[in-house]
Amino acid sequence: MFAPEIVGHHAIRQRLLDRLRAGRIRGSLLFTGPEGIGKRRVALELARREICLRRNACGQCEGCRMVMGEDLPFELPNLLRISPEGKAGVIRIDQIREGLDSNNQPRFSRGVIEWASLAPPVGCHRWIVVEEAHRLHENSANLLLKTLEEPPADTHFILVTHRPEALLQTIRSRCERIPFAPLGPEEAWAVALQQGWIEADRPRWTALGEGGLRFLDEAAFRRAEAQVEAWLALLGGQPFSEVGGALLPDRESTLAQGEQLRQPLELLLRLLADLARIRAGQPPALEPWREALEPLAARDRDLGPPQQAVLEGLRHLPRNLSPEPLLREVGLALQGA
Repeated sequence: MFAPEIVGHHAIRQRLLDRLRAGRIRGSLLFTGPEGIGKRRVALELARREICLRRNACGQCEGCRMVMGEDLPFELPNLLRISPEGKAGVIRIDQIREGLDSNNQPRFSRGVIEWASLAPPVGCHRWIVVEEAHRLHENSANLLLKTLEEPPADTHFILVTHRPEALLQTIRSRCERIPFAPLGPEEAWAVALQQGWIEADRPRWTALGEGGLRFLDEAAFRRAEAQVEAWLALLGGQPFSEVGGALLPDRESTLAQGEQLRQPLELLLRLLADLARIRAGQPPALEPWREALEPLAARDRDLGPPQQAVLEGLRHLPRNLSPEPLLREVGLALQGA
């Protein structure tokens, strides 16, 4: 019935399948919910089901294998994937209009709008999955507006994002929003066990993941751990020069600096929220760090200024070209609180 390797979201998947079979699925959908919970996999499952030789996303036939794994083709007979490219990490207008890759080489023969207007293969729909849709360049988003409002017959757009607020309101208004909830702790950890994680890592892995799978990669998880420890050290009064290195972007990464900065800033917001929870007599969400958080919560400090500094930093990330001064400023707000 459903792709066996996709965990959770059974009610949403069944509803989408029922509507697809009844011909009642909207032309433009917006999948929203926390990062790393499987929204993209559910979107791809709809396309995969149609090229599955058993028509049920079995995961075993040749049709399914084309839409499985992380290294997916950008174009299949019934599927076109659009994702951010380049150091800036945005979906550029030429990806929508001309279909070129980051080296200006043809990745598929037509732009998105022309591809969407072609007749789908027999027994299929045309699916266009826009991954990390919040990274649509404003010009790219504007170019898509008309097609999103009235997609060609049997063509469906699925925009996938964990930051719907960053999309143009005109884009959001043209799509039916499908909200996804986080995975349950047991569901998420079952996937982690399959990937080789050990029980000793479970408390911290579960707390950091918030019902998502974005830390299945151990290097990403260890980096998040180090960032939490760095913020705790700054909250405790240690200078940025000694502990701030874990917060700085990796210059070798293909991800834009602004996007790399988002994670440590969002982790700090979670830590500040936990300090407020402890003061109110509630358990922290980052329970594995309770021992370090409790003495910090006992200090007489105003959490408002550092929270505002973080929120201001997040608002200006796309335009921020100097990560270290931003992080130092937030660190000073922490220590001055």
